[in-house]
Order: sequence, then C-alpha cells, then structure tokens
Amino acid sequence: MATHTTDSLCQSKCVPCEGGVPVLTPTEVQDFLKAIPLWSRTDDGKAIYRQRKLKSFAQGLQWLNAIGEIAEADQHHPDLHLTGYRNVRVELTTHAIGGLSENDFIIAAKIDQLGT
Repeated sequence: MATHTTDSLCQSKCVPCEGGVPVLTPTEVQDFLKAIPLWSRTDDGKAIYRQRKLKSFAQGLQWLNAIGEIAEADQHHPDLHLTGYRNVRVELTTHAIGGLSENDFIIAAKIDQLGT
C-alpha cells in the first residue's frame, strides 16, 4: 500500500472523473487520512470534512474564497458551509462515483496549505 503525504498530495492534480472510477476502500481512506489529520470521514464513509471556527464572518468568507480558487484550479469542488457567521465546514466527495476518490484528498491537502 502506498504511503501518502501532504506534499505528495499537494503536488498531484485532480483527474477528471465522470464515473467508472472505483470508490476508495475503507483501508485506502484511512491511509489517505493519515496525510491530512485535520480531516474526518463522515459517518456513512462517503465524504471527508473539516471544520473551522474563524474570528469573523469576513475571515470565513476569505477562507472560503481561497478554497474556491483551489477547487476551480483542479476542477474538483467541495460543498462549503458558513453558519453562525464564522463556523465553516468543508465537505469533499466525488459525486460522480458516490464516494471518495484520490481527488478528494488532493483538494483537502491543498486546502490545508492555506493554514489552520
């Protein structure tokens, strides 16, 4: 099994997915999660997420806009939530396959490079 690192994921580029790609196994997901410790798997195992509490609404928007730039560059888009004016939740899944692919972890690692 390959060992993934934040650096190796950040150097990767998302591959367009129109389906037909197998969903990652629970073991593969656990291996990828080791490289992005700020992220968790959803209870159903079909997505990963990260939550942050920012100092202000404006900071929340700035962080979400920076994530949007990453998502557009790789053409892999997360679900973004800003609630309670400063609580942010980012959720990644590969919609075309109904679960997790390597693309989700690539974007998560790139988001983590924005800082905590």
